[in-house]
Amino acid sequence: MKKIILTICILFSVLFLNAQDLKKYDRGSYIKGKDSIYYRILFPENFNPDQKYPIIFFLHGSGERGNDNASQLVHGGKLFLKNEVRKNFPAIIVFPQCPSNDFWANANFEKDAKGKRKISFVEGGKPTKIMHALQGMVKNFLNKPYINKEQVYVGGLSMGAMGTYELLRRERRKFAAAIAICGGDNTNNIKKYQKIPLWIFHGAKDDVVDPAFSIAIAERLKTVGDEVKFTLYPNANHNSWDSAFAEPELLSWLFSHKK
Repeated sequence: MKKIILTICILFSVLFLNAQDLKKYDRGSYIKGKDSIYYRILFPENFNPDQKYPIIFFLHGSGERGNDNASQLVHGGKLFLKNEVRKNFPAIIVFPQCPSNDFWANANFEKDAKGKRKISFVEGGKPTKIMHALQGMVKNFLNKPYINKEQVYVGGLSMGAMGTYELLRRERRKFAAAIAICGGDNTNNIKKYQKIPLWIFHGAKDDVVDPAFSIAIAERLKTVGDEVKFTLYPNANHNSWDSAFAEPELLSWLFSHKK
């Protein structure tokens, strides 16, 4: 019984400490006209507003949508809090949140005859409401004097990876490199972002977002793009972000690119 109580206490302590760590991300919002988007932001240690820093925008998946301005940090938030990451890659990290009734990208969801979800992506088209707000937020950040415009990055997982592709094609001149984990896009959109270095990840056993989406994008980019890396994890399901975040070269690859 004592062992059970001790285990429970340790578990609660770990959860409390993790929650405390995530509080290092400040709360913020971008509101202009009809656009509104909330975000969490992590500044580098010993932040100096007279210096210029790289900036990363990270887009969460559909399960983290809402209006709490917190759940978007569930996947990836801890990665940028690691001591070695903060020391070796001093950057501004922004996690915006998509509301529960919206979607980062223009995607259609249907079910086939067997009831399996089928995803399709729009070629071109107008941005969703939250994507439009995200575009405004990105432009607003890039106008700040402490942002290094040569090192602007975007990444995302699942719905957020779909949003990453969409943001790249809508604002391609702004980004130096990007990462996309278990996402997808209409391959006809690739021509809009084929010049941007991109590292794509997917789990071969993903039963939520078909890995065929990432495979198609990677193969197309390898024939027309400047630089693309593709990592397919043979035993991973939809949570391939766990493996992607553990890649030892992930951030060094990302930060090595400048416009």
